[in-house]
Amino acid sequence: MNVLAAINIGIDPTIFEIGPFLVTWHGFFTAVGIIAVVIWAVYMGRKHGIHEDAVYGTAVWAVLGGLIGARLVHVIDNWDYYIQDPILILRIYEGGIGLLGGILGATLAGSFYAWRHRYPVGRMVDLVTPGLLLGMFLGRFGDIINGEHLGETLVRPWAFLYTHPGSPANGEGPMHPVIVYEMALDAFIGVVTYFLIGRLRPDGSVFFMYLLMYGLGRFVIQFMRRDPVWFAGLQQAHLLAILLVVVALAFLITRVRLSGSDDDASGGPDDDSEEETEDRQADAPPQPA
Repeated sequence: MNVLAAINIGIDPTIFEIGPFLVTWHGFFTAVGIIAVVIWAVYMGRKHGIHEDAVYGTAVWAVLGGLIGARLVHVIDNWDYYIQDPILILRIYEGGIGLLGGILGATLAGSFYAWRHRYPVGRMVDLVTPGLLLGMFLGRFGDIINGEHLGETLVRPWAFLYTHPGSPANGEGPMHPVIVYEMALDAFIGVVTYFLIGRLRPDGSVFFMYLLMYGLGRFVIQFMRRDPVWFAGLQQAHLLAILLVVVALAFLITRVRLSGSDDDASGGPDDDSEEETEDRQADAPPQPA
């Protein structure tokens, strides 16, 4: 095996240590990604007349739900490892998250908060979708350095070879740069969804388009990853990706239409009058729960 035909990554996954706590590149770029999503959400909220209190409140719940969902999916997928020392489950700062779980957790928690306070949930998730892709893209830089997501063996000039002793991929040989593949997918979907904002009805359609495209892309990429097999040769992420695709297709087939279609012109349930009402609700500060 020609290990020279690979991109060598020898960066220490740990930036520095403070007592028993580790500050890792994985955690650093995860934080960068989260901040980027919040900044994008605030920017788009201002641009489209959604009150900042609505954005910040929803963001807090979405971030918490995303972190819990991402960690939960990762722990379940690697239960044999964590059952030996359950305290490791709490050390999320050392790395170990399942992005698909983060998407599900953030969507459920953020949408529930927005719905509870009568904010325009569909409009908000549409506006934040490109920023979410940006956050995912930035966060994945930590995964590249960390090396915890193992790809199938690949002997090509673009293969990754991890050489630092602290990397989970050290000694695994050259492999598919699966995280780079996913970053390319994120960038593509981010651009597409940005240009779809305002062009699809009802509100929420852009977000479901993102779920469809990401689910399909992730399903394909997952075949190049070395994760535990759950069922019929499929990994956990395969099954979650199928779930995203099914839910997204069900919504898009039954509900989506282009803005300016005959349904819009006839003054259907999602016409401008309802959107204006939702915007006025979003302009008001959050009501007590």
